[in-house]
Amino acid sequence: MRPTLEGAWEGVEWEQAGTLELTHFRPEGSAHRPRTSAKLLYDDQGLFGMFRVEDRYVRCVRTGYMAPVYKDSCVEFFVQPGPGKGYFNFEFNCGGALLCSYITAPVRVPGGFREFTGLSGEECRQVAVYHSMPAIVDPEIAGPVAWALEFFVPFPLLEKYAGPFGRVRGREWRANFYKCADETSHPHWASWSPVDELNFHLPRCFGTLEFR
Repeated sequence: MRPTLEGAWEGVEWEQAGTLELTHFRPEGSAHRPRTSAKLLYDDQGLFGMFRVEDRYVRCVRTGYMAPVYKDSCVEFFVQPGPGKGYFNFEFNCGGALLCSYITAPVRVPGGFREFTGLSGEECRQVAVYHSMPAIVDPEIAGPVAWALEFFVPFPLLEKYAGPFGRVRGREWRANFYKCADETSHPHWASWSPVDELNFHLPRCFGTLEFR
């Protein structure tokens, strides 16, 4: 059964998906440690992902494609479809705004990275997004709040940049899942696979996804 992109964390379509926990917090962050879980599924057409966050100090003011959403209450999925290739950074604030690029040389330079291509608005619109929070959350919500972010990325969009990868069943890709909130009252940086410095753009620290 294909996910319906309605934020149904306990839905029957997600029963076959294992749950990943983002438990590795960078020490540079505040004492806020939101519980963040993620799930991932796929079919012949693309990847489905969902985050569930038990949060506080939630703020979201960036809208539109390619806005700096990592400054808001944000979840991120970075994926490298094949060895020796670049990776995609799918970054979503809790209001559903998307920032995404295809990055082949993640050395930081003014304006971005040494080698990267930001996805166009037309390409970003191919990524379907469900978000349980409003597009704008301001002022910040200090009390406990749970929110969900669900997405679908079509394989043809990935192949446009990473090249054809054919049938994915039986393959291994590299990836990581993140939670951040740079410009909230309680900034934090968490990941599924630990990063060895305060930088999410470290392919060497990605974990492994097995397509079964």
